[in-house]
Amino acid sequence: MNTPQTTPLYCRSEAYGLFNAQMMRLETTGGLLRAAVAVAMHEMPDVRIAQIEAEIASLSRSIRQRVRSDHPDAILAHAHEVLFEEEHFAGDVEDYYSALNSYVPAVLQRRRGIPITLTLIYKAVLEPLGIHVVGINAPAHFLAGVEVRGSLMLIDPFYGGRVMTRQEVMQRIAGTFNHPEEQTGGMAGEMLLTPASHRQWLSRMLMNLVNVYAASGRHQDLAAMLELRDALQQ
Repeated sequence: MNTPQTTPLYCRSEAYGLFNAQMMRLETTGGLLRAAVAVAMHEMPDVRIAQIEAEIASLSRSIRQRVRSDHPDAILAHAHEVLFEEEHFAGDVEDYYSALNSYVPAVLQRRRGIPITLTLIYKAVLEPLGIHVVGINAPAHFLAGVEVRGSLMLIDPFYGGRVMTRQEVMQRIAGTFNHPEEQTGGMAGEMLLTPASHRQWLSRMLMNLVNVYAASGRHQDLAAMLELRDALQQ
């Protein structure tokens, strides 16, 4: 096993330190959220993790105050009403490849993001309400999977919390990669809808930023994200 790097060369030290501190608790939702916020702190040094957690808790409370039943369907209905109809969380279709869309604090502020960050906020808000949410690492478009009555409901926070069938997701994947739909069916298709570990979740988030920074020529920021990815893999 490689010795963990303690002093980053490119990543802001506070961001790197907070990120590394989450590795032992990464499979908790709190650890995943804090690690994702640490990624943003490389470029947003004024972010305070306590403030982010307080805003997430406030959204959970707003939903809880409306709930009159512990039934998952009722909780989800109120959650979608608050998050997507009132708070207007949605995908950033105008500037999808902005780095801000990969920063959880910026997504909370702007109410715009990409699928992977919107799904993380969705998970962090709903789990205190007793709704278990996993990330679905589908190619090209991350989704939320909500465990309801023993099955996994597929939710797309990018498009206003739309509930999607497996067939719709498979059609989207086939269209994205220009493959015949039958090539994404059966067991192969089910593998594409496997829940992501939190480590995979963060890895995909970091690689999104690596691609954004590479395309825009931000080489030092790219190197910082690679340092975080290396820390994730140790």
